[in-house]
Formats: sequence, structure tokens, C-alpha cells
Amino acid sequence: MDGADESADPTPPAAYPVAWEADVVLRDGTTTHVRPIRPDDAEAIQRFQTGQSERSAYFRFFAPVRRLTERELDRLTHVDHRDRVALVAVRPGEDDDGAPRDDVIGVARYDRITPAEAEVAFNIADAVQGKGLGSVLLEHVAAAARERGVLQFTAEVLPQNSSMLGVFREAGYALTQQLDDGVVTVSFDLEATERSREVMADREHRAEARSMQGLLSARRVLLVGPGTPGDGPPTSEHHLAQRVLDAAAADPGDTELVVLGAPGPVPAGVRTLASWDELDELSAPGDPDAADDGPAGVQLAMLAVPPADAVAAVRRLGGHGVRGVVVLAAGYAETGPDGLARQRELVRAAHTAGMRVVGPASFGLLTTTPGARLHASLAAHPPRPGVVGLFCQSAPAAVTLTATLQRRGLGVSALVSSGHRADVSGNDLMQYWQEDPRTAVVCLYLESIGNPRKFSRVARRLAAVKPVVVVIAGRSGQVVPPGHAVRATHAPRRLLDEMIRQSGVIRAENTHQLMDVAQVLAHQPLPAGGRVGVLASSAALAALVAEAAAAAGLVVAASSDFLPPDVSDDEITRVVDALYAPGSCDVVVAVDVPVVVPRTGAVARAVAEAAARTGRTTVASMLGLSGLPDELAATAPDGTPVRIPAFSTPEDAVAALAKVVTYARWRTEEHGTHVRPDGVDSRRARRLVEGWLAAGSAPGDGGGRRGRELDQDQVADLLACYGLELWRSRRVRTGDEAVAAADELGWPVALKTASAALRHRADLGGVRLDIDDPAELRADVERMREVTTAALGDPDPLMDVQSMAPVGVACVVRSAEDLLFGPMVSFGLAGDATDLLDDVAHGVPPLTDVDVAGMVRSVRAAPRLFGYGGAPPADTAALENVLARVSVMADDLPELAALELYPVVVGPAGASVLHASVRLRPAQQRADALRRALPG
Repeated sequence: MDGADESADPTPPAAYPVAWEADVVLRDGTTTHVRPIRPDDAEAIQRFQTGQSERSAYFRFFAPVRRLTERELDRLTHVDHRDRVALVAVRPGEDDDGAPRDDVIGVARYDRITPAEAEVAFNIADAVQGKGLGSVLLEHVAAAARERGVLQFTAEVLPQNSSMLGVFREAGYALTQQLDDGVVTVSFDLEATERSREVMADREHRAEARSMQGLLSARRVLLVGPGTPGDGPPTSEHHLAQRVLDAAAADPGDTELVVLGAPGPVPAGVRTLASWDELDELSAPGDPDAADDGPAGVQLAMLAVPPADAVAAVRRLGGHGVRGVVVLAAGYAETGPDGLARQRELVRAAHTAGMRVVGPASFGLLTTTPGARLHASLAAHPPRPGVVGLFCQSAPAAVTLTATLQRRGLGVSALVSSGHRADVSGNDLMQYWQEDPRTAVVCLYLESIGNPRKFSRVARRLAAVKPVVVVIAGRSGQVVPPGHAVRATHAPRRLLDEMIRQSGVIRAENTHQLMDVAQVLAHQPLPAGGRVGVLASSAALAALVAEAAAAAGLVVAASSDFLPPDVSDDEITRVVDALYAPGSCDVVVAVDVPVVVPRTGAVARAVAEAAARTGRTTVASMLGLSGLPDELAATAPDGTPVRIPAFSTPEDAVAALAKVVTYARWRTEEHGTHVRPDGVDSRRARRLVEGWLAAGSAPGDGGGRRGRELDQDQVADLLACYGLELWRSRRVRTGDEAVAAADELGWPVALKTASAALRHRADLGGVRLDIDDPAELRADVERMREVTTAALGDPDPLMDVQSMAPVGVACVVRSAEDLLFGPMVSFGLAGDATDLLDDVAHGVPPLTDVDVAGMVRSVRAAPRLFGYGGAPPADTAALENVLARVSVMADDLPELAALELYPVVVGPAGASVLHASVRLRPAQQRADALRRALPG
């Protein structure tokens, strides 16, 4: 039921919240558009209501409402986007004259009944019930409510409405239910829980995987071309369309290609449509040209038309059962603001019609599934079948990768090029490949990452069951190619490395190494450990390989050996059998580079047979062999064919093997659970932050451009919400004030300048410690005044007095909010060397307890925490607790622009936060918020 009519509320409506608009994927893989309701939606809402069944109307209004009155329509469509919020899910339709319009397929709304509580209600079209739209709308209306300060939802539901009760019950929130007078009242807090995050991730995974399945399982593909060039020269769109036709003529796979607007003569077997009207006939049941078991209608479209015509083409495709559109042509975001607007219009038109977009500037997509091979790409010669799922972005990268695959003999299960990645991204394909039985290895060549937090989350889930190998252009991920719409970032360049490491992803340095690692993973089992047995054709070569292995973090086994040039076949068998004996090693590197005596192939055969027999991970570097040669192939006892990958150099073989060993070790390690320390009051923190921001910026902070700097009392209040205690201090100017502060806080004390430039510089006179006498304190105040005046020109500087903390190791914990990465946390030991050498560990929340412990131990100066030089070990558990609480705070509060705890002194028992600074600014919508949404 709806809340009370608040027509008397004098508060003006908030501005239309554009940020709440989103495209979403439903459970069946189709898409729709969610946006705030508008006054001009009244007719659409009336059509929606009259189209509902009597049962659905009764469940929504507790009465068989067929039509809404004008007053009801006005109240439902006129909201203030603050206390009364409504979201609608829409798809495109046409009126009686054929003019386009939005048709509503779902409504979610809340009405605030107390400052922190609102009543929520949903109404889902009968035609889309069971497709997960109710769950999606709950996520979005809950996110809007949290943004407006609502902390709890209540809903009145009829007991018979099991679907709606299920939506609430399965959302992962802590529910309370009460049956009164035949109505179930459901209440739940909107604070995200571990369970609600898991539920959202699971639903997102299933929906996006289903969406990709719809694209990759297409059997009938429509090519929309530019038509014949006429008297003028062919355009790039003509060349693209012709390339698709030529590829279909060379190898159509199991795909039925239909073309509309052919650029020229059409190969035999390709059906031609004369107009869009014929597409309606093709999509209708009973297509006379389709085989009994053939596809009904078109499942996938490829666009090779000028950008100016693409949006109209996408709209014509709507309503024909098309699951996705591959945009081959360029000319969108890379051309400037107008092109970006055109690209967004294209994506919005596709999503609203239920379709995904691959591109623009895509090379296309293909699969090698026997009996269902999809060829919808520019590839003249598709790769051979295999177990590697390969994703890239630009078409040139796809050309390079397909050539490399062919040269190495490496097969794929699917290849997808997303071009400018306007919609479909590597995240979508990872969701699909996680459960695809034909994909055992996932390889990604990424020129940009549009949503690093989601990438980390999805990749971590996938890497737990299948290896993920990634190449990122520019290493830092901060290089944005033209046409890629990516948020700006000021994140440290090493942050992406840390994020990938925490996710269990294998980072390759370049395309060459990407294929090196893929060869090993696709054709060799994961190793049980890192003890490497080296077999070489000389003692010197064995020593060089062993050195390379040790440098890569492998342990050289005692079973390593070499074979002289004139060795007999029996001796080869003996040495190889010893190397592959049970327990002798975990992995093998075989190197055969003859100098004078020609290579006979005996070593290769013996190694291949031993590797197949024992199942031991093996790589090779043998003169004249590369890729996956037949000479290094054998059959396992169970009949499984085994191939040993061959590398051009021993160093390449060792580097690839070491990365596989590291991944295999990660798979066996405990990854922990997300930290959620006790004593956290995020509700109070939210109220404090909203109140401080509402009060405006503090004086001297640039008029609010940088946000609001909190004073020490405010900082202490905020930290206390997360169980962190800030040591009390008093700000003073004179010696008498300093002595009074010391008497209040307790002797001995520390005296520090309030200047950020000198605050942590004891060497420059900015810090005085262990002061236990009033006279000494007064003298130190005068000396610090002189130092500050000389260094900074301030004749009347501020200073801080603080009780002495227990001795320990000084550390720094920071967090920041980045537009691209979202919340970031970092840890390091205090001191100039840490900053100069960048000895800092980074993490992207939410973090697990294992992530936090790893951050503390990963910095090079970490031995100082564990008794270095005879010092007592620091209480690292207390330090990890501080870091965990900061990570939770950063994850909870997107308004937390910057936080610094400096220093955090970690003693033998406990950690003391001696100083902290916090800067707030209004929150931006995070790329990976607590609601499912597609890019667009």
C-alpha cells in the first residue's frame, strides 16, 4: 500500500536524479531501462495498470483496481525524488499511429513515513514476472533510499503474494515479518549485509552469463550493411560488410547468415532481404526457409552501417527476438562529444529493446562448439577448437591474437572482441565462462578497465575455479584509448597490480606471455608445488635454467640432471624416469639445444611419454620446436591426449611455468572472509557525514571545491563510529596553554607543530617527545615557535600537546575515494623512505582478513613489525584491526574523500592512533554500487 498523501509538504521537489537511470539485465538475459518516474508517464502507467491481471492488481492495491483515477495517477507520477520516490522499468513501444513511446513493465516506489523509514511497494507486469525484475527494482529503489537517508523499508503484502514475499526474503536482508488482520508486514534494514552482497552477486552472475549465452549460441545472424556504393567509392562500412560475406563464404560454420543492404554480390547460401519488412516475415513463426530444427527468427545482428544510421537500425531490430547487436563500424566516442552522445544513444536504444551491444569497432565474435559453431566476425580463418576463452577489445588486437593462435596451434572455445566496450565487457564474458563446460582457461587482453571493482570481484570468483590470464595495456591501466569511456583516476599506478594479485588473476606482461601462459594452462595440469626438475642438454645450460627458475621463485629439485650430446636412448630413458619418479619434483623444464650433434627427437619423445604417464606439469624449450608440436605429444593411460608446450627460449618457459605455479598455490590458499569488525555504527556515521556536508564547507578550504575538512573533535566522532579511538590532544599557542593542556591530559607529553609540512619531522624540530616538566615544555614551545617562524614565516604558529603513547613502530594508514576504483586503502611504515621508495601496500575494499594481513606483510619494511634488530615484535593483530576498520569505513562512506591516520604507533600490545585527518565531499555514484547496472 502507499504512504499517506503529503500534498501539504512545503519542501520543493529535488531535481530529477539522472544518476538513478540505469540499464539492467534480467534473469533471462534480456535488458531493460530503469529510471525515475516522470509526470508525463501518466498514460503509460494507466496502460500498464489496465493491462494487469485482476490477481496482480489485487496484490498491489488490495482491491481489483482496473483503472486509476486522475487523482491517483497524479499522485503516482508526481513525486519529489526525496520523500516520495518511484522508479519505472520501461521498454519501447508504439502508439496507434506508429509513433515511439515508453511502455512501463514494472514500478517500484517508496513513501517516507519517518525520517529513517519508508514504505515500499512494487508492481510488475504479468508478462515479465519470474524474470527477476522485482529483485532488480528492489536493489535500485533501496540504493535511492539510502542516498536520501532512509535506513529501513516496510511493506504490506498479502499472504497469497508469495512472489513478492520471496523477493524480500531472498534479497539477503535481515527481515522481520508480522501477520496482522490478513496482511503480512515486512520490515528490514537497508544496510548491506554479507548475505545481501552475495545474493546480488549471484543474481548478477546468472543474468549476465545468460545474456552472453544468448549471444554466443546464436544460429541465425543478420548482417545490416550500407547497400551498394553506387557511383562513389566504397566506404569503410562497405569493406566491413564485404569482409563478413567473404568470411561466411570461406567458412560459415554452423551459422545461417542473412543480409539486408548487401554491399555487392552475395555468396551462395546467404539469404538476402530486400527491406526491413521482410525481417518481420523472417521473425514470424512458420518460416518456410528454415529447417525443422533450425533457428526461429534472428538471434544476433551485425551492423556495418554509418554511425548516423545505426540507432535507427537498432530500433528496427527491437521486438524481433534479437538478443544482441555487433557494431563493426567506428565513428563514435573516439570522434568527440557528439560521437560519445551517439554511442550512448545507440546503447540506450539497444538496452531498452532488450539487446546487448558488442562494439563499436568490434572484430566480432565466434565460437567453436561442434555442431553450433558461430561465425559472426571479420576473421577470414577462424581459430581451431580448444579450451581457451579469449576476450579482447580493439579489432587490431583481435587480428594479432588470431594470427598468434594459428601460429602456435592453440585452440579456443570462443573469441569475443568488444571494440570500444560501450556495453559488453570482459566482466560479462568472465561471468559466462565460469560455468561454460567447454572453457577451461580465460584470457583477457584489456586496453582499458571501465569498472575495476567489479572486475576484481568477478575475476576473483572465476579464478577460484578456472585460471584467468590478463594483459593490460600500459600496465597501470591508466592509459585510455580513444573511444573508451572511462572515468578519470588519480589512483597510484601500483594499485591495479595489487588488485589483480588479490583477485588471483595471472598478470602477463604482454601478448607473447599471455599465449605462453595459456599454452601451459590449456594443455598441462595445475602443478602440486613449486619444486622444479631441470633437464638440459648440457651442464652449463642446466645451471642457467636453474638460475632462471630460482629467480622466478621456484625451488630447483635435486633430481635435476643433464644429458650430454652422445647419450644413448637407454640413458635418456633412465635420466627421464628418475626425473619423473614419484616425489622427485612437482614440475619439469626440459631444454634441448644441441650444438653439433643434430637433435634426434629421443629426448622429446621420452619427456612427452613421461609427462603423459605421470601427469606432471611440463614445459619445454627445444631447438626447432614451438607452440604445441606433435613431437611433444603423447597419450595418458586413460586415453587423454597430452601436449607439452614448447617455447622459443628457456627463460620464456620458466617465466610461464612460474606464473602457473603461483596461481596453483593461490588456488589452494585460504582467502578469508570479508572483514566486518564488531562495534561499527555505520548508521551514526552516515548521519554525522550527511550533517557535516549539509552544514557546508569549513572556512579556508577553497569554498568547498575540495570538500569539508573535519576538525579533530569531528574526526574523533567519526572514527569512534568504527571502533577507532583517536588519542586526545589540545591545540595551543603559548607555553602556559601547553602546560595547562599537559596537566589535563597527563604527563609526560609530546609537543608537535600543527603545520602539515613539519608535523612529522622531528629532525627539523617539528616534534618534541617525552616532555615531563613544565619548564621544559615552555622552553620547547618557544624553540618550536622559532623553528616554525623561520621555516614557514608564521609568527604565531599553532601547536598540539598530546600525552605520550606507548613506544612502538610508527605506521601510516590512508584511504581515498577514486572516481574509477572507488574506495582505496593503503598501508606503510612512517618515514621519508617509505614515501620516497613507494614502499606502500594498496587494497580495494571490501577486503578479507587474508587481504588485510597480506597488506601488512607485503611492504619491504615489514620486518620492523616482527622483531627486526632485536626489538620486541609489534602487535600486528591490533594493526590489522585498525586497517580492517578503515577499509570498512571507506567502503561504507563514498563521501570519505580522504582519510589519513598518521602516525599509528604499534607497540607490543595495541595500536595507538595519534593523529588523523578527514576530508569529506558529496558522494559520486560508484561504478560498482549496491545495485546491478550496465554501462551506458
